[in-house]
Amino acid sequence: MANPSPQARDNIVIHGVDVQPHTQCAHWHSDRDIIAIRHKCCGDFYACISCHEALADHPSTCWPKTERATVPVVLCGRCRRQWTIAEYMACNNACPGCQAAFNPGCARHYDLYFEM
Repeated sequence: MANPSPQARDNIVIHGVDVQPHTQCAHWHSDRDIIAIRHKCCGDFYACISCHEALADHPSTCWPKTERATVPVVLCGRCRRQWTIAEYMACNNACPGCQAAFNPGCARHYDLYFEM
């Protein structure tokens, strides 16, 4: 059974399994795995889709294309700034705020979070 370990900082709670201060979790924990995504279905930030599947009592829902530029849903675990999907997809794997490097492999999972 997964051990939930939400991390709270700046009044933002990141849900997940073994969540670290920069949003790494039991599933993804490299120095570049530092984003959390607000899930459309519940409005909660999770460290990754696997954390949502392990802990939420409902299935995940993708963000529609129509909300890519309007709703901040991606959070940088380093500086805690939030970005829209469009800003995140255009950031070249680095936080536009603090320039922390993001895992480039996350792009392979966009379809789990965002309508493509």
